[in-house]
Amino acid sequence: MTRPALIGDIGGTNARFALVTPGGFAPHDILALPCADYPGLVEAVRDYLARVGATGEGAPREACLAFACPIRGDRVTMTNNPWSFSRAEAQAALELSLFKVINDFTAQALGVPHLAEDDLVEVQPGEAIPHAARLVIGPGTGLGVAGLFPGRHAWIPLPTEGGHVTFAPTDEREQNLLRHFRNRYGRVSVERLLCGQGLLDLYLAHCSLKGAPPRYATPAEVTAAADGDPVARDTLLRFLKILGDVCGDAALTMGARGGVTLCGGILPRLREWLPRSRFCEAFAAKGRMGAYTAAIPVHLVTAPWPGLLGAAEALHNPEVE
Repeated sequence: MTRPALIGDIGGTNARFALVTPGGFAPHDILALPCADYPGLVEAVRDYLARVGATGEGAPREACLAFACPIRGDRVTMTNNPWSFSRAEAQAALELSLFKVINDFTAQALGVPHLAEDDLVEVQPGEAIPHAARLVIGPGTGLGVAGLFPGRHAWIPLPTEGGHVTFAPTDEREQNLLRHFRNRYGRVSVERLLCGQGLLDLYLAHCSLKGAPPRYATPAEVTAAADGDPVARDTLLRFLKILGDVCGDAALTMGARGGVTLCGGILPRLREWLPRSRFCEAFAAKGRMGAYTAAIPVHLVTAPWPGLLGAAEALHNPEVE
């Protein structure tokens, strides 16, 4: 009997688990469990395995789990939920012969090469240069930025903290936004604007600058109102324009001539707004390097679980410890 391997993508709210055939990448028996229902990782994994009948002789002996928090050393402490565990103790409790723990955005990046063509929407046409680095970037709870490089034997992930680079305004509106955010936060990183909370903060900043009373209290409300409300629409278009600036800068820094892939929880909901925005204009507007960035293909991921594909890739990828 061939035992399946366990893969997972664990965030602040939900733990998404699946099984995968060893050597394969297609997840099956996918379940999302609320983290708040369990005291810790081990209990959540055990409940998942019981639910899908992968116990006893059918229980996995290999696992790769991705977590939305920094990964370093034996202790893993979640950023947005109370789970904290020892990797060695969890491995022993779950009787795993192989247990890999990776960052969730590293998993997003590693999942990109395994996406089907119909899981990608073209945002900017271009020609991907073979054997060149790729950029994977996307706003969600924060702004994730990672790279991928095609090694001789496997994809090499390049984790970064690129979401925390300094916000650089490019016009008078953004100068005013910078002053607004600086008064509130001091230093302003791009993640302050390019995440879920950042979209709401950007809306509130527009209201302040325009002297308009705020009408919406969540990022989802701002997005839903953008078709009919001028301030919400300006907010959304500015969000995507700034994202284009940041993606172009990151592509230059990484030398991402292999392409740029947009992912995360927010952008699939803004799919119809991307071509109406100045994203591509801002992405390519890099002065003397404009031709360089204009030639880089940009795609949006619409697949629901690229992180699970990345965990499956990482399981036996020698470049991922």
